[in-house]
Amino acid sequence: MTREEKEIIVQDLSEKLANTNYFYITDASKMTVAGVNAFRRMAFDRGIEYKVYKNSLIKKALNNLEADTTELEEVLKGASGILFSTESGNAPAKLIQDYRKKGNTLPLLKGAFIDSGLYIGEEQLKALSEIKSKNELIGDVIGLLQSPAKNVISALQSSGGKLAGILKTLSEKE
Repeated sequence: MTREEKEIIVQDLSEKLANTNYFYITDASKMTVAGVNAFRRMAFDRGIEYKVYKNSLIKKALNNLEADTTELEEVLKGASGILFSTESGNAPAKLIQDYRKKGNTLPLLKGAFIDSGLYIGEEQLKALSEIKSKNELIGDVIGLLQSPAKNVISALQSSGGKLAGILKTLSEKE
């Protein structure tokens, strides 16, 4: 690969990293070609992009980000793949877990970048899979806001029937 080709790859990768709020770096060094292709296909089906890059190119691209990513640069050893997710911060973690349920032990998680937060190491995978997406959080907030209103409306409706019955009874007495 020529220097110009590497510069183009670094520039494209830098733009992609800057425009993506969620990306995971995985260890692809021990994966077979068939394993990488199966994992890539599964990622594609879920709307997640998976690409394998040289570590030196990833380091150069990470240096172009405004965030401090020195901890991610330290884990870049062996072949590395990057999962890009535009929708949800937990989608790549769930993808890795689902892929492992099929009997695969790889890929291993090296690190993740979620909304300027860094998660380093394989032990972070469970925590990352439990992070709620923006839409899930909005749904939770809407549910919490609707709950008291529903209680008030149901209380008014049930007491409204009682009030109507009392008024009818009182009007009939006279």
